[in-house]
Amino acid sequence: MMLKHAIRGVVLAACTAGFASAQAADPTAVENDAGKYFDAEGYPTFNIAEDGTVDFHTYSGFRRFNSECHVCHGPDGVGSTFAPALVESVQDMSYEDFVAVVAGGRENVGSGNQNVMPAFGTNPNIMCYLDDIYIYLRARGEGDLPRGRPAKKEAKSDVFAEMEDSCMG
Repeated sequence: MMLKHAIRGVVLAACTAGFASAQAADPTAVENDAGKYFDAEGYPTFNIAEDGTVDFHTYSGFRRFNSECHVCHGPDGVGSTFAPALVESVQDMSYEDFVAVVAGGRENVGSGNQNVMPAFGTNPNIMCYLDDIYIYLRARGEGDLPRGRPAKKEAKSDVFAEMEDSCMG
């Protein structure tokens, strides 16, 4: 089952261009597949223990967001003067739309403004961790994860390490 989930983001990027926007599903984790959590719809989601320990994919998403995305979208996904607050955007878009926009880019022109999201479909530093970035933003958008580096995290699973080695080469 993990293989299905591991390649989901890459496959969806190729299949969802022009996908109609839809509200994100309920983020409650109902399945744990080797340390990666999924909601009832089968989409990647976060799991935060009562003591604040985050699952490793949420932590990885924090790291990847802050190394690749925060320059435009602001610290912790709260937005900037030229890119939207992703903690808000992810609440109003489907997983498929998120994947399509990140992989293929998007240009919004209107009211004298032009906003361009470049395509990152060939950047392994983003695409190999796309689900993790989505999971992190989903946790931030729900208000379940405070700003800043998560203080505690679950250990990296062997499955995650294998996926990372395979994807990054």
